[in-house]
Formats: sequence, C-alpha cells, structure tokens
Amino acid sequence: MADQTARQQRNDERRRGILAAARERADADGWAAVTTRHLADAIGYTQPVLYGHFPGGKSEIMLAVAMEGFVDLTRQCRAALGGERGRHAIEAVAVAYLDFGSEHPAVYEAMFQQPIDTRFASEDTDPSLRAAFHVLADAIDDDGDGAATEVFWGALHGISLLERAGRMRPEHRADRIAELGARFAADVSS
Repeated sequence: MADQTARQQRNDERRRGILAAARERADADGWAAVTTRHLADAIGYTQPVLYGHFPGGKSEIMLAVAMEGFVDLTRQCRAALGGERGRHAIEAVAVAYLDFGSEHPAVYEAMFQQPIDTRFASEDTDPSLRAAFHVLADAIDDDGDGAATEVFWGALHGISLLERAGRMRPEHRADRIAELGARFAADVSS
C-alpha cells in the first residue's frame, strides 16, 4: 500500500511538472512552441514517460492546462465576488477576470482560443466550466436563461483580448470596468 501511494505521488509530481513546463513554455513562446520533445527535455524524462501521463500528447496537455485554468479563474472571481452584490460585485469580478487573463495569457489562450476537447453550454459541460459561468452569473444576478451572463462574459473576453493585443488604452481600463458595472447593475435593478 505504501509503495502504491509513493508511486502515485511520483506520478502526480510528474504530471504537475509536465503541466508547469507546458504553461511556462507557452507563456514565454506561445503554444506553437510547446512540443512533447521540449516538455520531455524540460522535465528530464523521455517522451514515452510523458505519453504515459498524457496519451493524447499536446492536445491532452493543453486541455488539462485549460481545465486547471477554469478552476483558478473561478476561484479568483469567487474571491473577488465575496458576499457583494450590485455594481461593486460586477466591477470586482470584472477586474478579477481581466487580471487573470493578463497574468496567465497562455492558460487563458488554452481556455478560450485553442481547440480543446470540451463542450460549453450543453448538458454534458464539465462542472469546472459550469462553475466559472455561474460565478459570472452570480456577479450580475442572472437567474434567467444565462443570456445576460453570456453577454457579460463576451464583453470581458473581448476586453481581455483587445487589451492583450494593445488595441485598448491601458489607462482607460477602470473606465471600461465602471461602464460594465453601470450597465449590468442597471439590468439587475430593472
């Protein structure tokens, strides 16, 4: 039993090491630079060891990074939300979301721009994705069909991508967040 536990711990450590190396390389040079050969070299193991943990190779690694990202994004937004409601809650969650996207560009890209094998907005959507959506819904008090949350999410996603591309003035971020807060808080009170 102890031997099995030690083996599982080693496997978990290797898996975490592979994911950390993938995130680091993607943050530095983009996902195109992430290869199984590079990752195997970075963690000091052979490619067969890497494939033993991720049989689907790079696409499975990217999916794992994305799923961890959804958990992290949810945690960060949930902490920002706290017990707040109304405009303050909306703005706090918007800041948390945008900060996550700018602080973790490769993870954000894996979550929303790279082709990953997961379904959104369906009955079989992974619970991690649902939780991320629900924290956004909670921020704007959307207890309807989710359409308002999709608009809020779309606005945040668009702002995140445009900021990262340098197509929005950084000094106006607070104004954009205040505008979101005002618009979505008005919808809540209607």
